[in-house]
Amino acid sequence: MPFDMSSGSSVFKILPTTQQYDWGKLGKDSKVAEYAKGSAIPGFSVNEDAPYAELWMGTHSSSPSRVKETGETLGQYLATHPNLIGTPIIQKFDAGNGNIPFLLKILSIRKALSIQSHPDKATAEVLHAQQPDVYKDPNHKPEMALAITPFTALCGFRPLREIADFLQLIPEFKGLFSDELVDEFIRLASSDTPNDAEEKRVLKRLFDALMNTPPETVQQRLPNLISRFKNTPPQERQSYDEVAQMMIQLDEQFPGDIGVYCPIVLNIVQLEPGQAIFLGANEPHAYVFGECVECMANSDNVIRAGLTPKFRDVHNLVSGLTYVSSPSSRHNVKTNVFREPSTEASVLYDPPIPEFSVVRVGLQHAGTEKHPGVDGPSIAIVTEGSGRILFGEEGLPLSNGEVVFIGAGSAVDFTADSEGMTVYRAFVEA
Repeated sequence: MPFDMSSGSSVFKILPTTQQYDWGKLGKDSKVAEYAKGSAIPGFSVNEDAPYAELWMGTHSSSPSRVKETGETLGQYLATHPNLIGTPIIQKFDAGNGNIPFLLKILSIRKALSIQSHPDKATAEVLHAQQPDVYKDPNHKPEMALAITPFTALCGFRPLREIADFLQLIPEFKGLFSDELVDEFIRLASSDTPNDAEEKRVLKRLFDALMNTPPETVQQRLPNLISRFKNTPPQERQSYDEVAQMMIQLDEQFPGDIGVYCPIVLNIVQLEPGQAIFLGANEPHAYVFGECVECMANSDNVIRAGLTPKFRDVHNLVSGLTYVSSPSSRHNVKTNVFREPSTEASVLYDPPIPEFSVVRVGLQHAGTEKHPGVDGPSIAIVTEGSGRILFGEEGLPLSNGEVVFIGAGSAVDFTADSEGMTVYRAFVEA
């Protein structure tokens, strides 16, 4: 049966939107540009000199997706077809106005994003009320990043002992703080009887002092540190070579910025394709390089404090962080089976929040993957190959970059052509 949008189908193509932030990869090097072209956004063409940073798929008011067949926004369409969201999701997330509880993105990163965190729900409501021009909505923004190319990020505070080691190994870093603070930090980091509250308190003191270092001090001292790093053979800086390399890279992108110091205090994470990290509210992070699928609660709230020309809200970032220090593995997302009986082609990424999960469908050659219905809406994007999505007696062809909405309760089959197909599907359940 041919596809007919007028029949009120529960599965249909949507048009994503692009964001051309300065940090995005340029032209055809960007998967955002590749997928935007593949999704056939009206009037879209690739400018080889322009950055393509983000592809948005969802109902967020800042840049909503549109229904391909009708041109109306996805939120408008869902507001008049609430059955596609599902009563359990509407009741749980107050989604009766057509907004779904998650936002799906593709990120293509050439240049580091800002040192940032995302507020919890209560803080987001306060910030939105106080500064609606900066904090665009009253929602929190827990997020998950799934690498589709090798991906580098800063993620959460390092264990205190690692930071204490750097205080002793890098005198240009140690010199930013008072002797009293350094001594207390090293003492607590070295204690055989850790005190969680005390460790958080001293970590907050250190990070507060770092991020509030006077700009003139940073301008005086940072160039000397970067110069020393560049002139020290890698074999002589083995204990901090990864930190030195990243700081050199960040200083080239943001000369003299306080955020260049952050690899000393934050974990450096290197993800391979298929690996993922989750960042809850009030966790410091910065994505540095690579491309990923990103899924988050339906929000665009970011508190920034470094590596950015945008508004810096150091006070709110420093005051709101969790100050949990741990290895980066705390943020890793373990994969699981999507549904029983399990199949090899569908891999579930299920972070510890209710707004979203993501399943990766990887068909290496011609074949079919069956997905039963879920009780909330889904959005899926093809990131490699081509095929079809089948639902009931209908079907739609799918090619690289195309995006489909899947209504609540709709069972679908993903069928790949001979070269295979990879699909990322974000969904929510009650």
